[in-house]
Amino acid sequence: MDAARQRARTWDLAPLLHGRGAGAIDELIEQGRRIAAAISAFDGRVSSLGPAELADLMGQVARLCELTARVCSYAELLHCSNVHDDGNAALMQKVDEWAHELQSSLTIDLEWAAVAPERAASLLVDPRLAFCRQYLQVVHDQRRHLLTEAEERVAADKSITGEQAWARLLDALVSDLRVVVDGAEHTLDEAFALLSDPDRDARRRAADAVTSSLAPGLRTRAYIFNTLVLDKAVDERLRGFEHWLARRNVENQLSDESVDAMLQAVCDHYDIPHRWYATKARLLGLPRLADYDRWAPVVDEDVHIGWDDAVALVLDAYAAFSPRLGRLARRFFDDGWIDARPRAGKHGGAFCAYTVPSVHPYVMCNYTGRRHDVLTLAHELGHGLHALLAADQGVLHHAAPPVLSEVASVFGESLLLDRLLDTCSSPLERLSLLAERADTTIVNLFRCTSLHRFEDAVHGARRAEGELSCERLGELWLRSQSDMVGDAVELTDGFASWWSFIPQLQTAPGTMYAYVHAQLVALSMYRRYRTDGDTFVPAYLRMLAAGGSRSTHALAEIAGCTLSEPEFWAGGLEVVSLQLDATEAAARAAGLMAPV
Repeated sequence: MDAARQRARTWDLAPLLHGRGAGAIDELIEQGRRIAAAISAFDGRVSSLGPAELADLMGQVARLCELTARVCSYAELLHCSNVHDDGNAALMQKVDEWAHELQSSLTIDLEWAAVAPERAASLLVDPRLAFCRQYLQVVHDQRRHLLTEAEERVAADKSITGEQAWARLLDALVSDLRVVVDGAEHTLDEAFALLSDPDRDARRRAADAVTSSLAPGLRTRAYIFNTLVLDKAVDERLRGFEHWLARRNVENQLSDESVDAMLQAVCDHYDIPHRWYATKARLLGLPRLADYDRWAPVVDEDVHIGWDDAVALVLDAYAAFSPRLGRLARRFFDDGWIDARPRAGKHGGAFCAYTVPSVHPYVMCNYTGRRHDVLTLAHELGHGLHALLAADQGVLHHAAPPVLSEVASVFGESLLLDRLLDTCSSPLERLSLLAERADTTIVNLFRCTSLHRFEDAVHGARRAEGELSCERLGELWLRSQSDMVGDAVELTDGFASWWSFIPQLQTAPGTMYAYVHAQLVALSMYRRYRTDGDTFVPAYLRMLAAGGSRSTHALAEIAGCTLSEPEFWAGGLEVVSLQLDATEAAARAAGLMAPV
């Protein structure tokens, strides 16, 4: 691999600190304190500000958000690149404490939330506030749940040694997990790749090894889970939220009723995963799948896609949809915006960090050469492209609401899938690809729903029963997963502890349904693209470019989608059903299933 391509597999974080390196952090910290002091000069006057003065104040807020995001992003991404480095950990803690010091010193949001609704509405129509209008609207909408100024400061200060400290500990514990399979040591991500082995006994050994690796620290992770759930319950009781998901719904700008209806629609279609797992068992020649069989390939083929080939596939898929997206996507590889190589100490999984609009996003993944990894690369690049397109919105409106932030990533996966299908030379190859995609869709849509239902059960049980044992957590876990997989999958005894390696369930509660929401939106939008062709592209790009400058519903409407219509959600679920039809048709064409 030449030097440029090798560089494209690691991060260059220097632009976050203006190319000056970690030595600039202390100066930036002091600069942030000076900006915060200028903002504090408005204390007690927010309710009397006119549009021009409010715009000046919010311009200072945006400057502070920009600066803190640069420093925090640098420290967090450096830590993710090697969670074992004590210096990285210390730096992240230092900047976290500084950021919270600044946050707790400001009262702007509290004062703005206290402005009378009529006056707030009259101010927000002024064009000088366009760069912060939606930000201010969301803050004002949450006014019922804000504490007093003193209480908010205490909450911000205590979160460093409370919720955030527990979350950081959990991340470190999970990142440190090592899985020994057949005498070889693997990271957790590498071990999960072994669950795709064509040999069932190899999959079973890998699953047993994962279970064994989870056992030593299981009670510690259960204690952390209990502590975080209780911390959330206390905070929400003080803020007057009626149930554990209410705060997340407010942040997502969705009503409780609409979220419940969306989730119920998915649960009402659990027959789709039941159908797929029964089909997969037939294709594998098994009477019933075990939990470790769910990622098994239905075609015994040795598919390894090299990094260069993966990059070419993803770039071609985006460029075919939009040449502009293709050009933007190439920059991630050419300019050092991506870290793709698995290694000891590196944060597991994959993500895209938006950082700040004035720099660029960064992508992390752990590329092992599976076809699934190529789709993951397209997924995270979708996030990155969303961030680039929305850069003109500024730091306060850069990110879309969480329930839409996954749309670009899922849409990107769909683009790549079509690209890959075009390259298939036989029904067997087509079946292999469609089956992998079915696995992914089931995970992103139905498994995420089952994870949400597990969260819901845990939060309810913790509040009603007190601290939950490992055994009780395992019971709730198995129940939620059993409902989703149905009779076609046997959940083994060891699977009862597999909730404990998913930090997001504990450190970002209530976010799982956002993936479900975005998955359905993306599938419905992709169906529209397949129907409308290139005429859909400009509206879709306008939606991405709008970032978070509008409400959830208004953003979707840019692309011609009405989220309040039940038919919209049904359309996304219909796409999944049609995907299974295509997979079964490919299996029949390959002679692996009897014709109907």
